[in-house]
Amino acid sequence: MAQQDPEELLELSSDTRSILEKNNLRPLWEVEDDMGGLLDDLEPNIWKWEDIKAAIDGIEEDVPIADLPPGFQRRVAVPINAKHAVSNTIYVGVQTVSPGETAPSHRHAASALRFTIDGHEDMKTVVAGEEFPMRDNDLVTTPQWEWHDHVNDSDETAAWLDVLDLPLFLDTLNNSHVFENHELERQPVTKTQGYWDSQYGRSRPAHEQMDDSIPGPFQGNKEPTPPYRFGWDEMLESLRQRADNDDPDPYDGYSLEYVNPATAEAPLFPTMSFRAQLLNEGPTDAHFHNSTEIYFVIEGEGATHVDGEALEWGKWDLFVVPPDSPHHHEPDDEAILLGMTDRPILESMNFYAEAEVLE
Repeated sequence: MAQQDPEELLELSSDTRSILEKNNLRPLWEVEDDMGGLLDDLEPNIWKWEDIKAAIDGIEEDVPIADLPPGFQRRVAVPINAKHAVSNTIYVGVQTVSPGETAPSHRHAASALRFTIDGHEDMKTVVAGEEFPMRDNDLVTTPQWEWHDHVNDSDETAAWLDVLDLPLFLDTLNNSHVFENHELERQPVTKTQGYWDSQYGRSRPAHEQMDDSIPGPFQGNKEPTPPYRFGWDEMLESLRQRADNDDPDPYDGYSLEYVNPATAEAPLFPTMSFRAQLLNEGPTDAHFHNSTEIYFVIEGEGATHVDGEALEWGKWDLFVVPPDSPHHHEPDDEAILLGMTDRPILESMNFYAEAEVLE
């Protein structure tokens, strides 16, 4: 079915359009048509939260979710390093859902997660039949081909990071994107809250056949990462215990990886790895690697020096370190980052390389 031109379908105010263009941001429904081509010569870049916030506030005011194109009924500001993403392997967007709204249920081939920026107990992402509360800094997985919708039953607008391996699937692998809308706006809630945590927290399901009741196109050689909510309070406690008891990594300070709940091993997804990273002991050592690194600042201030350029960051800023770029972190005091990387892709083919920067 031919898609309607987004420009004909939606109108953003001139103020919102100006904010987006000035700060290298685009709404998701305009990014979609450009997907399918590699990004050349990626550069270090940073997106300041105050600019992202102004853009998403403008989009929220101008565009109700119900007016968005079918399949892209997500109100998202997308940081772009070229045409449509921050890298050739990882897509990051900042999504909002207003009080009383639902971002309708759909599913797709790409693996995805949500990292809550400004959340609420009554803001829920619904995955595979369970409602997952989205509190500040919680991380919720959305496995391949699982129905998911976002429901805001609170009285406050909620915002979070969307992170997907969409560019890898569409651009790098030159593949088509398998996508399906649910027949209902909200999928049926078929699991009690806490079900997936009960199955993958301190226990694992016994060996069993895959559930064939949910039709899907994928016949992989691995079980997909299950739906799961990583609560921030537990991760922060573990991170501080590590900082109190262990020596820091010279390049990354104190860091803990999010693991696949089914295996209790990293990476979280076969294509992407995520870590909480605490920096509190001055500059890290400089190094470089052939993977892409994307960072979201959970708290604190500082700078990351990339190829001689200082990316000065503060709370909720987002920045990217391209492959093969020498870099090191320099927090002003204590800072906590969410690190995102495509390193698992390279490691799976024995292509990953890393080295320190020699003086």
